[in-house]
Amino acid sequence: MSTSDDLVDEAVDPWPLPGQPKPRGKGSDVTHSVQIRDVRKSFGSFHVLTGLNLNFADNAITTILGPSGTGKSVLLKHIVGLLEPDHGEVVVFGQNIWNVSERERQEIRKRFGVLFQDGALFGSMNIFDNVAFPLRKHTDKSESEIRKIVMARLDEVGLTRAVNKTPGEVSGGMKKRAGFARALVLNPSVVMFDEPDSGLDPVRTSLLNDLILKLHAEYGGTYVLVTHDIRTARKVSDYVGVLWKGKLIHYGETEEAFNSDMPFVRQFLSGDSAGPLGMD
Repeated sequence: MSTSDDLVDEAVDPWPLPGQPKPRGKGSDVTHSVQIRDVRKSFGSFHVLTGLNLNFADNAITTILGPSGTGKSVLLKHIVGLLEPDHGEVVVFGQNIWNVSERERQEIRKRFGVLFQDGALFGSMNIFDNVAFPLRKHTDKSESEIRKIVMARLDEVGLTRAVNKTPGEVSGGMKKRAGFARALVLNPSVVMFDEPDSGLDPVRTSLLNDLILKLHAEYGGTYVLVTHDIRTARKVSDYVGVLWKGKLIHYGETEEAFNSDMPFVRQFLSGDSAGPLGMD
């Protein structure tokens, strides 16, 4: 019988990913604007990423699952260039982001949109100004151009009536939608979601998932979600990757993941108490 450590040690990191499947309805050629190559990251004696390899398919939604503390949020911070790996490469749009200047890295970051767990909105700004912030900071657009773009994004997420409200005056779901609008306002090539369903009830989680699917279908792009919500993963994903102890132990199309015979993947996606994942 395999132990939990056996499962991690035996996992084959897919670099390059052999026979990688095509995104649902996205065409025949799969390209990868974001590539993680043998990335390792430790904080003191705590080894978070222990040799991670992963290609994120363009124009598809990839969900990363795994227990708490297994490196999911740390992975996102590596992708956007907020953390430098101890070893390995983070290749974004064909460039190792740690082989370029800080100025070039900042330019790369402008092509990312990020939705944080709590929306990360500025409490002193109303919803309109929160969404307008990236445009004012990173472009030279006029206020009339900014208003047109912001109102279009707020209309897409159903917040046109909340433009003058502050984050403290709206619900958690509305904060998430405002954060989503802000993440999209610069027309990013890559959008990352760090537990977008955190703190939402099942109905609002489902509505947010519908919004993610709707906007991705309309604009495309590389979407990367980190979540603990299995229903979210099943509903929105083209691909599912499962992290455990800093390694990718499964990667494939959504239904392939949910039909996996790997003990840890099967246990985690079904929520069973019996299996290699325990309380430690």
